Amino acid sequence: MDEDKGYANPKLLVSPQTLIDRLDDESICIVDTRPTHEFAAGHIPGAIHLDLYSLSLNDTSEKPFKAFMWTIAYLLRQRGVDPTKTIIWYEDISGICSARGFWFCEYLGHEDVHVLDGGFNAYVAAGGRVSVEADEPPEVEAFPEIPQSHTHLDADTIHGMLGDADFAVLDTRTDDEHYGRVARSARGGAIPGSIHIEWRNNLDESGAFKPAPELRELYQSAGITPEKRVMCY
Repeated sequence: MDEDKGYANPKLLVSPQTLIDRLDDESICIVDTRPTHEFAAGHIPGAIHLDLYSLSLNDTSEKPFKAFMWTIAYLLRQRGVDPTKTIIWYEDISGICSARGFWFCEYLGHEDVHVLDGGFNAYVAAGGRVSVEADEPPEVEAFPEIPQSHTHLDADTIHGMLGDADFAVLDTRTDDEHYGRVARSARGGAIPGSIHIEWRNNLDESGAFKPAPELRELYQSAGITPEKRVMCY
């Protein structure tokens, strides 16, 4: 039986048992975001492979961002990600690549999109079947052009909102990135005034999301509260 973690929007996550029960359901599209060698060694049967780790953008202004998202929509179609189906993203745990795939779909206007809670590791632990077969990506429809612009802020907009009492900037990167010990961009460091909660702090020891009360306490104690507009990076 699925665990009730107390989320306001529990359907954003799919439990391993729910996926196991629906594995033969042709109305779902499963996407594996792990590296190629991990996918080849064993994956959820019927999953499409699309490693999203290296896909990023270093200019969030309007024209580059629009071109980037057009490319993403084209890539999703080429790899067989079907916008007419329930789309479920996964990696080893509830990680950054599956979340990235979720957000791409959400921005493009696909509402029936989810992340596998705990990822492949949790699926295997729950007794899920594993396959090493890889089929040619199916032909699918293009993603509809319904960009959800409210889910994205560019750098200039963020800069203009810094210091607003009802605006919070949430840095979800590693400690080394936040404090500038490691630079994965033109300059090291963080956006001024940003609150740092590394994304791994959302997960329990198995790599699944923590229950809602634990997450609520974590974020509220850091100043991330429901009345604020929160921008994550």
